[in-house]
Amino acid sequence: MRKLVRFALRSVWLCAELLLINADFAWLSLRHGGAPPLRARTRWLQRSCRRVLHLLSVEIEPDGPCPLDGLLVSNHLSYLDILVLATLTPAVFVSKSEVKHWPLFGWFAQMGGTIFLRRERRADVVRISAEIATVLRGGNLVVLFPEGTSSNGREVLPFRSSLLEPINGQEHRLSVACLSYAVAGGSAENDACYWGGMTILPHLVKLLTKGQIRARVRFSRIERRAHNRKDLARQLHAEVVRLKAAGA
Repeated sequence: MRKLVRFALRSVWLCAELLLINADFAWLSLRHGGAPPLRARTRWLQRSCRRVLHLLSVEIEPDGPCPLDGLLVSNHLSYLDILVLATLTPAVFVSKSEVKHWPLFGWFAQMGGTIFLRRERRADVVRISAEIATVLRGGNLVVLFPEGTSSNGREVLPFRSSLLEPINGQEHRLSVACLSYAVAGGSAENDACYWGGMTILPHLVKLLTKGQIRARVRFSRIERRAHNRKDLARQLHAEVVRLKAAGA
C-alpha cells in the first residue's frame, strides 16, 4: 500500500513538475527570440534534472574534481546517469538515437542539446565527431558513455574508441567518472540500473515506487593521456575501473 501511495503522489508531482519545466523552456525560448543557445539549454537541463531527482528522492554524493568543460567519459548504468551528471554540471550528452523516442527522457534530451548517434550507421561517427569537436571548442562539457550501452554495474564494459577521435591529440580537458547506485529497500541492479531487456515505462513506474536512492559519482582528471584513441580507450577504461574498485 505504501508503494501504491508513493507512486500516486509522485505521478501527480511529476506531472506538475513537467508543466513547470516546459514553461521554463518556453520562457527561455522567448527571452532568446527562438531557439536558446546551447549554454542556456544545458543550464535549463540542469535545473530540470534537479527537480526530477528531488521528486525521486535521489541523493548525490560527488567525490573528486567535477569538470566544467572538456570531455567527460563515464561508465553507463541507467538513464538516471544523465540526470545525475547534468545536476552536478551543465553538459551536452552523446546518446543513441533511440532515446529520442523515449517518453519524457527523449524530450529532455532533445531540448537539452543532446548529440544523437545512429549506431547502425558507421559513417555517422564522422558527423558525431565533428559535432563533439564544435561543442568542445565552444568551451562546453561533453559527456560520453563509451561502453555503448548501459549495464548492471557488476563490471565496466570495454570502451569503444571511435568516439574519442575529437579529443585525440587535442588540448581539451579530459576527465572520467564512475557512477554507482544504492536503493533503500531495493536492488540497485534491478531498480536503478537500466539494462538488458528492460523497457523504459515499466522501469520508470517501478522507480516511482522506490524509497531513497543514493547516487555516488567519483571523478578523476586525466593529466597525461595516451597518444592514439585505442590506447586512450584502454587508459580511460582502466581509470574508471580503478575508481570503481576504490569505491567498493
